[in-house]
Amino acid sequence: MRHAPRIRRGRPGDGAAAFAVFHQAVHVGAASFYSEEERDAWAPRDDMPHGWEDMLLSGTCLVAEDGRGRITGFMTLADDGHLDLAYVLPEVMGKGVANALYAGLERRARQAGLVILTTGASHLARRFLTGRGWRVIARQSVIRNGVALTNFRMEKALK
Repeated sequence: MRHAPRIRRGRPGDGAAAFAVFHQAVHVGAASFYSEEERDAWAPRDDMPHGWEDMLLSGTCLVAEDGRGRITGFMTLADDGHLDLAYVLPEVMGKGVANALYAGLERRARQAGLVILTTGASHLARRFLTGRGWRVIARQSVIRNGVALTNFRMEKALK
């Protein structure tokens, strides 16, 4: 990557751009792991649903921006240590964006005194998180819009 991403706190007005990242990450980035039916159930629309931005900003939200100020990824962490959303644009996968976002969230979690982080990780996120010390607790199915999706309950102890 030519330029390291700029990481900042999410703020009002980021919702639409973050939703576009989410939609692209699911429909393009996760295409080799999930069927079209599964991806359509996971992200069924390409316009931002009501309440998306409020949900995005409800805990700690970090966004990554490229040199032009375009949001290229985001991650959210609830106050209880649950990593809820973690998405980057397909064209920046493997270029340090997810690493930078994750490092920022874990640093904030440690500063807040959290002792464990949890998540329900997709196939793609499982690979990423395993490389950062997370462990799989269980493989599970979650229902999204009537379709079962496989994900992985994971955790990481912060010591």
